[in-house]
Amino acid sequence: MKSYDVIGVGNALVDQEFKVTDEFLARHKIEKSIMTLLDEAQQQLLLSELHKEFTLEKRVGGGSAANSLVAFSQFGGKAFYCCKVANDDDGNFYQADLERAGVSTHLVKQDNDGHTGKCVVMVTPDAERTMCTFLGITIDFSSEELEPEKVADSKYLYIEGYLATSEIARAAVREAREVAEQNDTRIALTFSDSSMVKYFKEGLDEFLTPGVDILFCNQEEAEIYTGCEGLEPAMNALLDVAKQVVITRGKEGAIIGTREHRIQVPGFKVTAIDTNGAGDMFAGAYLFGITQGLTPAQAGTLASRSAAEIVSNYGPRLSTETQQQILQELNLAEHLSA
Repeated sequence: MKSYDVIGVGNALVDQEFKVTDEFLARHKIEKSIMTLLDEAQQQLLLSELHKEFTLEKRVGGGSAANSLVAFSQFGGKAFYCCKVANDDDGNFYQADLERAGVSTHLVKQDNDGHTGKCVVMVTPDAERTMCTFLGITIDFSSEELEPEKVADSKYLYIEGYLATSEIARAAVREAREVAEQNDTRIALTFSDSSMVKYFKEGLDEFLTPGVDILFCNQEEAEIYTGCEGLEPAMNALLDVAKQVVITRGKEGAIIGTREHRIQVPGFKVTAIDTNGAGDMFAGAYLFGITQGLTPAQAGTLASRSAAEIVSNYGPRLSTETQQQILQELNLAEHLSA
C-alpha cells in the first residue's frame, strides 16, 4: 500500500482575479484566453492599470497542478505537492492555503529569498480567462524541491505542463519520472494551456518520453500538438505517447480514449461565468475517481460535473462541501474504495 494517491510537481502561484472587458485586453495588447509570461515590472504595471478600472475579486492559491490537487484532496484523496515559494507574505499565504485544503507539502522546510510567483487572471464577460504570470521563485523549481521517496510512495505522479518553460524544471521532471518508473508509480501529464503547446512543444515532448499512463488536454491543445484536424485523428496520434487520453470539450463534455475503447463523457448545462480552473478541476476529479475505485466512465462523469460547477462560479476552487454534494448527487460515494 502506498501512502499517497497522487504526488504533483508544478508551479506555486498566488492568483489575483479581476473581471475585465475585451476592450481592456485589446488596449493593452494582451492575447486573450491563454497564459502569457511577464517579468515582475510588467506585471506590476498591468496590476496598476487594472486597479484603475476594476476591483480585485479574489486572491487564492493557484497553479495548474495545485488546483487539481486541491480538488483531489477535498474529494477525500491523499495528495502531496512539490513546489517552491519564497519566504514572503504570498509564500506564507500559499502554504496556509494548501494546508487548509488538506494537501501535504514540504513548504515548511523552505526558507527561500525572492518573490513568490503571481498570476493575474482576467475574466471577460464571455467567461474566458486570460492569464499574465510572473513566475517569481517558482521559475527555479528544481530537483531540490522534489521528494523522491514520496514519488515512490504514491500511486500517481502528476506533471504540470507549465514546467516545460524551464530547463531546470524539466530536469526535475526527468528525475521524478525515473523514480516513478522504478517504483510502479503511474504517470499523468496535463498540457495545462494552449500556450504551452504552441511555444514549448519540445518541453512537452520531453515530458511525454517514453510515454505516460494518462494525458489530459482540451481539443484545441490536442489538435495543435499533433497537427491533426479533428478529434479522432488527434486522439489516435496522442495514443502513441499515452495509454489513456482524456480530451475535454467544454460544454460537450469529454472523450476518454485508449487503443481499444472510446468513452463519451456527457457535458452538464450551466451558465458559464468563469472558465478559470475548469481543466484543473476536471483532472483532479478524474484522478480522484480512478484512484478510488471508480470506472473511467464514472470518473469522467464526476470530472465533467465538477468542471461545470467551477465555470458557473467565480474562481478556480469549489468548497469541500460542494464537492461532497456532487459525489452524492451522482450517487458515486457508495462506489468509492473503502
